[in-house]
Amino acid sequence: MTDKALKKSKIKISEVTLGLAIYFAAVLTVVLLVGIIGYVFVKGIGQIDREFLTTAGSARKQTVGIGGNIVNTLYMIVITLLMVTPIGVGTAIYLNEYAKPGRLVSLIEFTTETLSGIPSIIFGLFGLIFFNGILGLGYSLLTGAFTLGIMVLPLITRNTQEALSTVPESYRSGALGMGANKWYMIRTILLPSAMPGIVTGIILAIGRMVGESAALLFTAGSAALLPRLTDDWGKNLEKLAGKVLEPGGTLSVELYLQMQNGEYEAAFGIGCVLLIIVLVINIFTNLIAGRLSRSKQIS
Repeated sequence: MTDKALKKSKIKISEVTLGLAIYFAAVLTVVLLVGIIGYVFVKGIGQIDREFLTTAGSARKQTVGIGGNIVNTLYMIVITLLMVTPIGVGTAIYLNEYAKPGRLVSLIEFTTETLSGIPSIIFGLFGLIFFNGILGLGYSLLTGAFTLGIMVLPLITRNTQEALSTVPESYRSGALGMGANKWYMIRTILLPSAMPGIVTGIILAIGRMVGESAALLFTAGSAALLPRLTDDWGKNLEKLAGKVLEPGGTLSVELYLQMQNGEYEAAFGIGCVLLIIVLVINIFTNLIAGRLSRSKQIS
C-alpha cells in the first residue's frame, strides 16, 4: 500500500471517529434534557392543580399556592424588559453603526463582557446596598427589576450586536447610496433584518430572569401575596401600580424556599411550572423568529 493510500485511510478513520463523537454528544444532550424534564415532571406533576396555580400559600392553613409568585414573576419580566431593552438595543446600534473603533468601544465591550461574567450573588449584594439602601427603594419588585436589568443588559446588547453584524453590508451601502440618512437606514432596513436575532436575545434574557433566585432574595424579598382586587377599577389600577414598590418572591425564589423547608413535592411542582414556562418561551421564540425571517424574505 502506498503512502498516499495510507494517508487517505487515516483521514477516513479520523473523519468517522469525529463524526461518531459529534453524534454521541448530540444524543447525550437530548438524553440529558429529556431525563431532567421527565424526572421533574414525574415528581411534581401530581402537585399541580387549579388551587396550586391560583392561590397564595398559607402557613396557617398548611396550603401551598404559587399564584402570587406567578404574578410577581410576570411583574419582574415586564418591568425589567421595559427598562433594559431600549438601553441594550441602543448600545448595540451605537457600537455597530456609529462608534469608530478605539478605546471607547473597547472599554464598552470589555465592560459588557465583564458584567456578563459576574456571579448573580454579587449583583444581589450590589442591589441590596445601592437600590435598597442608598436609593431607599427597600425590598421591592422594582429593586429586583433594577438588579435583573443590570444582569441581562449584556445579554441583550451582545445578541443585538451579533444580529446587526449578520446584516449584509450591501444593505447599508445601497440605502445610503439612494440618499437615505443613517437613522432612516437603521430604522427601516437594519433593525427589521436583525429582528429575529434581537428577539432571540430578549427571550434568552427572559429565561435568565425566570430562573434567577440568588439576586432576588437580596433585593425583592419572598412575599407571595396576591393583590386583592375589588369592583372599583380605579383602585384596582392603583393597587397594581403600587405593587411595584412592594416585596415579592418569584417562582424560582419560592422553589428555593420550599426546598429549604423540606417541601420537596411542592418544590418539584414549582419546577414543573418553571419548565413549562421555559418551554413555552422557547417555542414562542422559534415562532417569532421564523415569522420574522419569512416576512423578511417576502419583503
